[in-house]
Amino acid sequence: MNLNITGHHVDLTPALRDHVADKIKRLERHFDRLIGAEVVLTVERFGHKAEATIHASGAQLHAEAIESDMYAAIDGMMDKLDGQTRRHKERLRGHRPREGLKEALGANGTGTVDE
Repeated sequence: MNLNITGHHVDLTPALRDHVADKIKRLERHFDRLIGAEVVLTVERFGHKAEATIHASGAQLHAEAIESDMYAAIDGMMDKLDGQTRRHKERLRGHRPREGLKEALGANGTGTVDE
């Protein structure tokens, strides 16, 4: 997966980069179809802001969090992305049987036709 980390008004230390990379690996553990991620870390007037856009197969997921600490902002953002990736994965899997499969198995779903 391609990971692009940028900082606005903040120096990107190796510790910040490692923290973001470790958290992104957590997302890959849940959903292996991640293509790329763009993370922007910003220091604003009222706090530290972390935002990310994840490019996955079939969707673009975006989350942001504003906290008083940059590490807390990153953790909050990743928690939001974790929920989004789980929901996206569930949508792809689907919980309902496909109509074509139901028709192929028969009306009662066992492969035999009741008369």
